[in-house]
Amino acid sequence: MGLLDAILGRSKPVRPDLDRLFGLPGAAITLQAAAGFTPTGTGSVCFASVEGGAFAGLQEEVRELLDADTGRGGTPVEFSEDAYGYTWILARHPAEDTPALVNDLHAVNTLLQDAGFGPQLLCSLIGFREAAGERTLSLVYLYKRGTFYPFAPLPAPATGKRDNALELQIRAVLADDLRIEPDLGRWFPVWGAPGLG
Repeated sequence: MGLLDAILGRSKPVRPDLDRLFGLPGAAITLQAAAGFTPTGTGSVCFASVEGGAFAGLQEEVRELLDADTGRGGTPVEFSEDAYGYTWILARHPAEDTPALVNDLHAVNTLLQDAGFGPQLLCSLIGFREAAGERTLSLVYLYKRGTFYPFAPLPAPATGKRDNALELQIRAVLADDLRIEPDLGRWFPVWGAPGLG
């Protein structure tokens, strides 16, 4: 960063650190012990869709990479597009195998990043469900910020609303496990995301 950037208040963007995803298995243990939420075994990666043959080939490469896990108890990868035009890649593993799920999410992010699609990556998430209730939450990793935040939608019939108190509680619980996004304005909702709790 140069002197002119400092004078004008511009800051250098944070470099993504995909290895932070490997903190999720430990965070899952903390989350279960401290708040009673267990992993669902689902996780997803979200990115802005791009047209072209190179991207179509990359999608096939992602599918081959994740579908290779079906022999170990996983299920084939699923692609979907949301109402905003973002593509979601959903991966599943047995609920108790969070490390394998995180490895898949890391591999997909790395594959997209190394192929030059890093600017299109938005976030990754893994889902959790309350063991003694119907509440769900997801831990969302913001690719461009290198941070996490909890997203906790209220159960039906309160659709379109969040459990802010639970999100703040989870932030406090996981403060030692993950780098939590300090700007609450960046805790955007991911309504209907594949893998959401």
